[in-house]
Amino acid sequence: MLFSFLNYLEHEKRVSPHTVLAYQNDLEQFGDFVQEAFGKEAIEEADHAEIRAWLVDMVEQGRSATTVNRKLATLRSYFKFLLRSNIISKDPTYKLKSLKTPKRLPEFVQEVSMEKIFKEVDYGKEFEGQRDKMVMEFLYLTGVRLSELIQLRWSDIDFHEQSVKVKGKRKKERIIPLTKGLFENIILYRKVCAETFSNVNESDYFIVNNTRKQAYPMMIYRIVRKYLDLFAQTTKRSPHLLRHTFATHLLNKGADLNAVKDLLGHANLAATQVYTHNSMEKLKAVFEQAHPKA
Repeated sequence: MLFSFLNYLEHEKRVSPHTVLAYQNDLEQFGDFVQEAFGKEAIEEADHAEIRAWLVDMVEQGRSATTVNRKLATLRSYFKFLLRSNIISKDPTYKLKSLKTPKRLPEFVQEVSMEKIFKEVDYGKEFEGQRDKMVMEFLYLTGVRLSELIQLRWSDIDFHEQSVKVKGKRKKERIIPLTKGLFENIILYRKVCAETFSNVNESDYFIVNNTRKQAYPMMIYRIVRKYLDLFAQTTKRSPHLLRHTFATHLLNKGADLNAVKDLLGHANLAATQVYTHNSMEKLKAVFEQAHPKA
């Protein structure tokens, strides 16, 4: 049934390959645990007490609450699938509760640091430098995910409307407007690409390596870390940090929460509201500094 469940996730739920692999690893780890600890050959045979024993075992091993909760969520999804498929008659995860986790505010890069990354860094006029600059600008000025950036092709750029079509999670599409400065730099980047590779086809990937092949995650990570290391005062150095920065800076400037939600491609406001905490901290600081009764 594990294969059927993973196939269901990939083709019906349309989750990313990375997520499918994470689910598979979690379920295989649980399978190994119940086999070793309780002698059960199939995950479907596990009961409430055995699942709880696995959660306790992970806590005792020092696993974080976030990790334990994620693995529990995997089991919940799997047993619900089995229940709908009439493989089991009762969901053994029904009364299991998630562990409490401390709320973490998403980190972001200060505006002054982002300005330095674009104004003080000499990227050079050659392809590699211009491509790196485009990666940094595009992530920061559109808020796209790493996976979305890698999948972009030139055909997704609408030069007439000055916008980009992005395919997000579960193949959902959204349109993101391009700022005037970013649009002008895209035109310049396209020219550099055409000169480097003789031409640019609409089917070509937007971000490529020096041999014109599609960019891969670690390549984007290296680019982002290289330039964030110069000015950013954050503990994280990742493409997703620029997505957090995009959202936080928009809200700090008074952008509508629903508009930011649509730009980020979030399914609901709950995922977007986490960024309002940073904006609220800024408002509190202004209030305390400026109000006579503060």
